[in-house]
Amino acid sequence: MEINNVTVAGSGVLGAQIAFQTAFYGYKVTVYDISDAILEKAKITFNRLSTAYKEDLKATDHQLETAFNNLNYSSDLSLAVKDADLVIEAIPENPKIKMDFYEKLSKAAPLKTIFATNSSTLLPSQFAKSTHRPSQFLALHFANEIWKHNTAEIMGHSGTDPQVFETVVSFAKSIGMVALPLHKEQPGYIVNSLLVPFLSAATNLLVEGVADVATIDKTWMVATGAPVGPFGILDIVGITTAYNINKMAADSTKDPLKIKTVEYLKTNFIDSGKLGVAAGEGFYQYPNPEYKKEDFLK
Repeated sequence: MEINNVTVAGSGVLGAQIAFQTAFYGYKVTVYDISDAILEKAKITFNRLSTAYKEDLKATDHQLETAFNNLNYSSDLSLAVKDADLVIEAIPENPKIKMDFYEKLSKAAPLKTIFATNSSTLLPSQFAKSTHRPSQFLALHFANEIWKHNTAEIMGHSGTDPQVFETVVSFAKSIGMVALPLHKEQPGYIVNSLLVPFLSAATNLLVEGVADVATIDKTWMVATGAPVGPFGILDIVGITTAYNINKMAADSTKDPLKIKTVEYLKTNFIDSGKLGVAAGEGFYQYPNPEYKKEDFLK
């Protein structure tokens, strides 16, 4: 199995990063999203990412020009996947939306195409039937700011073909990732099995009125030496993702604190468009958040 052409479905925070990283490492990449207007926004995101690659990776103008030349765009799913060896799905963290997408994708993609989900918390076995090619389906999860935090967690389900698994491990390495194979399904993989409870604990402190955002972040940063606290991380991850994860938990467990958290995030952030770094404001304002100021830790 050889991967040359990659389609990334979804051009949000991580979808855009996955597409740009893959194009930067020489693959032909088609970015798919549901409208041309959304794809135009993705092009703006890519310009911003190119600046970050210059600063953080010392990328040359030639390398970035090559990356941009490797990117194509389509809001027509059939056209977007017609040559795809691999489709990486990075659409909203909602089981119904994902299942509906895989039903459509299975009809549109060539039989050779491997499907990978970048889902943060959901298991590939939940969608394997919807793909209509379960042996060619698995999870490939990236951390945010993937050009710096270059982890790629690869997790199959019981029906994933071992050769497909190894092909995706090799692909991850080829785009500059540290490949992290998981031996069994685990909600949240490794990173989010550690991160989600941490972020939830911070959000609980805030929602319950124990302390404010700056105090909670300051506590963590001073006590551990971390460069960013939980609410700075939430802004990077994107508050929409945090909202969706909490809403799924609230819907399934009926936990009063989860319900309260969902209402808090919706009222204070989602409804007002304060969605994190990508939106220019979340728990902090960007590009110069308070936690990066010299006197923040005093």
